[in-house]
Amino acid sequence: MAAVAPQTAPASQPVARPRARPRPAQPRVARGVVWIAVIGVLLVGVVFMNVVVLRMNIRLDHLGRERAQLQGDNAALASRLSSELAAARIQAQARQSLGVVPADPSETVYLDLPARP
Repeated sequence: MAAVAPQTAPASQPVARPRARPRPAQPRVARGVVWIAVIGVLLVGVVFMNVVVLRMNIRLDHLGRERAQLQGDNAALASRLSSELAAARIQAQARQSLGVVPADPSETVYLDLPARP
């Protein structure tokens, strides 16, 4: 019989872990200054956007007032046009159907009435 050598488990070797890279040394003050600068830039951006929105609102308000003024002017002109067209239409209809013509100013006579006592 042949002798069989007992099998032994290979010795477990420690697992190699990658080493963490050390951070470059930055002073805490430098990082704080960077954060302050970033926040400052963001605040300047917010202020800029507010100014832009305010200017747009002022412009929209001005345009709204101008629009209301123009609508009022258009309504007044439409009313005036309607009045003018109505008078011309009435004169034309009176001339055609009734034969009425405007009086000659030289033939117009005015009466002076005595004052009441």
